[in-house]
Amino acid sequence: MTEKLHRGMATIAQLAGFDTLIDARAPAEFAEDHLPGAISLPVLNDEERARVGTLYKQVSVFEAKKLGAALISRNIARHIEESLFDKPKTWRPLVYCWRGGDRSGAFTHILREIGWNAHRIQGGYKSWRQHVIEQLALLPPQLSFRVVTGATGSGKSRLLEALAARGAQVLHLEELAAHKGSVLGNLPGQAQPTQKGFESQLLAALSALDPTQPVFVEAESRKIGRLQLPDALLEAIRAAPGVRIEATLDARVEFLLRDYDYAIADPAWLIGRLGLLKGLQSNETLERWRSLIAARDFPALVEELLTQHYDPLYQRSQAHNFNSFAGAIRYGTDRLDPAALDGLAAEILGGAA
Repeated sequence: MTEKLHRGMATIAQLAGFDTLIDARAPAEFAEDHLPGAISLPVLNDEERARVGTLYKQVSVFEAKKLGAALISRNIARHIEESLFDKPKTWRPLVYCWRGGDRSGAFTHILREIGWNAHRIQGGYKSWRQHVIEQLALLPPQLSFRVVTGATGSGKSRLLEALAARGAQVLHLEELAAHKGSVLGNLPGQAQPTQKGFESQLLAALSALDPTQPVFVEAESRKIGRLQLPDALLEAIRAAPGVRIEATLDARVEFLLRDYDYAIADPAWLIGRLGLLKGLQSNETLERWRSLIAARDFPALVEELLTQHYDPLYQRSQAHNFNSFAGAIRYGTDRLDPAALDGLAAEILGGAA
């Protein structure tokens, strides 16, 4: 470890020197965001934290600390018995709470008294959050992005996966955001992370990339679902050179019917999502699309969605927002099945070489 540890305290820069990262905050705090790889061992659960907070504000600091100490001691004892009892004497845990104060301090103290070389993060989660904000402004300009563009249904996300399978560096933003980036982009049974959680995952992904090698990324708008991309990343992507997939309309329709099979299987959900286009499309158009769903004529529906909604949006947004749009290297294809996407990946990597 390059920095000296001081009285049981550690900094964000020293994370890699510990065996286990323990989040001592309440479960709701952990669910919103946490340091990558951390395990949740709350010293107060959500209800207990609220009880202590109420006493602190409405009765007295003394009464709040008395209750907090009893609850925290009981919970730490349970965690030691249920989760930490098998740890060897050489185990090095790092504990954090919101500010690096009482909750992580109590947990760290007990672990050190047992004999483990435990430390807590100076400044707690708040110092991590500041680190995330700073690094998301600094890292993107240092990376050499290659932007994958193409009209909706061109298989851009699947192409990223094919590029990654061939050893290329990839930043898969839609995977991190758990959303496909369109009005139909919500993934069934999978909620998007919080904004803070997304940014922590994004920093972990960016930190793992080699700045001396190209990084393939899909052209995205400012928001993916309800999550917003950091300004520095968006600017770096929009300024980067690109490759453009020019797939035939038939290939795109066929691809979307496969890739959105979950939407086709749930017509009610599909109708609900299309309702979000009210105001962007005429009532007559929306009614026709509902009729196509009722008739299960999904190929006709997808073709109309592409030609009447997504393609015009794509032309306007790409030409306006991405410097690479006009000069992108173009790759034509009339197939977007896995074998064809693998072939495109090989061709793109061959050209990059």
